[in-house]
Amino acid sequence: MGSKSVVDMIEASSGVHFSGFHLDGLKARHSELEEPTTSAAEDVHKQPFVIGVAGGAASGKTTVCDMIIEQLRDQRVVLVNQDSFYHNLTPEELTRVHEYNFDHPDAFDTEQLLCVMEKLKHGQAVDIPKYDFKSYKNNVFPARRVNPS
Repeated sequence: MGSKSVVDMIEASSGVHFSGFHLDGLKARHSELEEPTTSAAEDVHKQPFVIGVAGGAASGKTTVCDMIIEQLRDQRVVLVNQDSFYHNLTPEELTRVHEYNFDHPDAFDTEQLLCVMEKLKHGQAVDIPKYDFKSYKNNVFPARRVNPS
């Protein structure tokens, strides 16, 4: 098995459009192979470009997102953190909060997250909850109003 970089593997994947931003060295490059992917007519109905960044707790997701945003130099970036979509803990779960697995998929309100993403995709403003890690509730603080990019 050869030693390919992650970037090489992403570029070689079928159906993936790689924009040319490299996080190693944070240098933007332009590929000779890149061609415009939309016509002027398609630009009118352009949907947002979504970048998903995944990883466990404290794995550097926010740092990676900050680096991407910095390289894009674009004010139209909307950052939606999955942490905003934790379920409220029940009274029983609160008594054993030290045992609660916040990395488990069931810890999140995935349905609400997908609904928010769908609305943003269609150009609608959304309210994103602010999860309070002291009370383990998502309704302590007012939601953050986010307009589509």
